[in-house]
Amino acid sequence: MRRLVVEADGGSRGNPGPAGWGALVRDAATGRVLAERAGFLGVATNNVAEYSGLVAGLQAARAIDPDAEVEVRMDSRLVVEQMTGRWQVKHARMQGLVQAARSVLPPDRVTYTWVERARNAAADALANEAMDTRQAVSRDPGGPRLTEADSGAAQTTAEVSERAPLRARRPSGAAMRFDDEEPLTVVLLRHGETPMTASKAYSGSGVPGPGLTAAGRIQAGQAADLVFRIGRDVWDDIPHPGQLVASPMVRTQETAAAVGRRLGLPVETDPAFAEGNFGEWEGLTADQIEARWPGQLKRWHVDAAFGMPGGESIEDVGRRVGAGLQRLVAEGVDRTVVVVSHSVAIRAAIGVTLGAPSSIWASVRVAPASVSILRFWEDGEREVAVVGMPTDV
Repeated sequence: MRRLVVEADGGSRGNPGPAGWGALVRDAATGRVLAERAGFLGVATNNVAEYSGLVAGLQAARAIDPDAEVEVRMDSRLVVEQMTGRWQVKHARMQGLVQAARSVLPPDRVTYTWVERARNAAADALANEAMDTRQAVSRDPGGPRLTEADSGAAQTTAEVSERAPLRARRPSGAAMRFDDEEPLTVVLLRHGETPMTASKAYSGSGVPGPGLTAAGRIQAGQAADLVFRIGRDVWDDIPHPGQLVASPMVRTQETAAAVGRRLGLPVETDPAFAEGNFGEWEGLTADQIEARWPGQLKRWHVDAAFGMPGGESIEDVGRRVGAGLQRLVAEGVDRTVVVVSHSVAIRAAIGVTLGAPSSIWASVRVAPASVSILRFWEDGEREVAVVGMPTDV
């Protein structure tokens, strides 16, 4: 079995303060560097940055060989001891980070070794490069250095359009067209994990919060990386994003901020894409709702015209989101807009686009930080290109 070594680090200038992470993967037998990754997090703590580096390093190792045995080397004794299970993880945010790292590869194929800071200099240098430049770094053997500055992530939309390669022809399996008209593409991105996501409580638009967990911030960064690649090396028939819109909730604004840093775009706020208002069910779990309102939760999911006490029905959300999509179409086609939204709102957007009965909208799976892509032509034709794609693959 192949053996790989992951070296990872992270830092924060202020703790919390401007933070970045770095990670690299080596071949254990030769010591050759196979991959280098780094990223800027914005304002975060040392622990969040260190775990971000760990997750990115494990993901890079998985991409090289998903069956390899991996040794992680870090100079953070806290992370090493927590990942080995020798130290308890009491803080809820840290628990989310540990789970995010453990989910990348089977735990029985990953070992952790604490090393002195001097022996982790390469990962530390990558983290500092990300903090100095506020740019992501991705380098692979035999490939050119790729940073946001080189690839144009922080340039204006016009500059990106001038330098980006010509778009590919419509791929096989796409909706049939008999002309060369180009649509509006809407990239729907669900926000990253929040404490309410983790507890499976109903978190609507009736209150601004909660914000993202530490794991949710990692998810937001991963989503930003995928969105940045649209029109470049993924979905190359789609224009590179030129506009970024988000629901007014804290969790969507935080997720959109990560995407905006990666794309070099400001975040516009539109309440049309807010989550449903859950009224008296806000903050409650399914069991708690069933205990107080027997049978009503199932009815709300099945009968989309039924409004929960003090809140919206699924069809209410669909009308609001549908109007928001139509405004985007009216503002122009042949472009891509990223919309950071919520699970019920994204399900409604997909259902409205397909013209599907509202009773089945709840059947669509929309995981945290997943991407769905809708396309709208001026003549009213439409296409659902992607539904609920995870961004950590």
